[in-house]
Amino acid sequence: MKIKKVQKYLQEEGVDGWLLYVFGRSNDLAIDFLEIPKNAHLTRRLFYWIPQKGQPIKIVHQVEPNFLDHFPGTKVQYFSSEELTQALKKNIYGKIAMEYSPNNSIPYVSKVDGGTIELIRSFGVNVVSSAGFLQNFTCLLTDAQWKSHLYATDVLENCVSKAWQFIKEKVNAGKTVTEYDIQQLILKQIEQSGCTADSVPICAVNENSANPHYAPTKEKHRKIKKGDFILIDLWCKQKTEGSVYADITRVAVVSCEPTAKQKAVFAIVRAAQKAALELIEKKYQEGLEVTGYEADRASRKVVEDAGYRKYFIHRTGHNIYTELHGPGAQLDSIETCDDRPLIRKTLFSVEPGIYLPDEFGIRLENDVYIHPEGKIEITSPLQQEIKRLV
Repeated sequence: MKIKKVQKYLQEEGVDGWLLYVFGRSNDLAIDFLEIPKNAHLTRRLFYWIPQKGQPIKIVHQVEPNFLDHFPGTKVQYFSSEELTQALKKNIYGKIAMEYSPNNSIPYVSKVDGGTIELIRSFGVNVVSSAGFLQNFTCLLTDAQWKSHLYATDVLENCVSKAWQFIKEKVNAGKTVTEYDIQQLILKQIEQSGCTADSVPICAVNENSANPHYAPTKEKHRKIKKGDFILIDLWCKQKTEGSVYADITRVAVVSCEPTAKQKAVFAIVRAAQKAALELIEKKYQEGLEVTGYEADRASRKVVEDAGYRKYFIHRTGHNIYTELHGPGAQLDSIETCDDRPLIRKTLFSVEPGIYLPDEFGIRLENDVYIHPEGKIEITSPLQQEIKRLV
């Protein structure tokens, strides 16, 4: 069924075949599709050719002949590089999809090295990107994965609530609390909830929040005191195999009221987030395709029109899967040109931000899931105003 599904996409896109290439672990997208175990000792080149019609071809080295035995197709074994070249030349033809991106415009799918692309093109074939259909095999959520995301989202919301309460109690009591304390509090809560994270969460105060990837350490952090602005960015997933991440960002002030500038910037960022969300929902309601590029442009235009263009220094969002930054479409028109569609059964963040050096930064991040029937769901409550902690 998996091969038939591939062949259906190849026919729709007018591509003669998909050539999957694996050497070591450089092409993790192909490894995932081919269901090769994570602990497999891959030391020789292998290719799997799926033609638009007919039986696949497995081209494998004599030393490692069995890695594709669980997939259908005719096995061709080679020993020397000359034999590999002849096997490829004999079996592939026409317009061939590979994990390649012209001009590296979408680096998330650009997994095949330049030399291999040159070799394949030397056979007189046309190499095109597999990006158009690849998402359908690399980042679609199962029902169990969807539920795992919702669990992780609840954990994160609980972590943020406890962090705000902890800060409020400590500051009001005149006791010392630091960015690092809050980071460690969140990590402890994540662990106790049966979850894990690939890196430490962010708790950033005042000018530190203007650095999107700032993270306090035991040696370098600052105290939190009355009047401070705080950004917390956190993510986690369950420890069970195949679980999917959740990723959110929230902001607060240790004050009865944010400053006028903080309120103004928050309103712009909130409007930018809303613009991307409304575009995605509108397109789906109309039965139209929406790309990551378009969603980013909708969000970015709000920030640009407000005069903060140079302070929105990252993409609007990223795909979320078993890795925090998944292999699917990114909401990006600035760091890359991601013209892949946002497809059903995928999950992604929407997180515009404005970062003012030596002052503060505001990022609002929520995750969005597109259900199989096309319903757009924001998986955690949107932050409508800056949280007051005093």
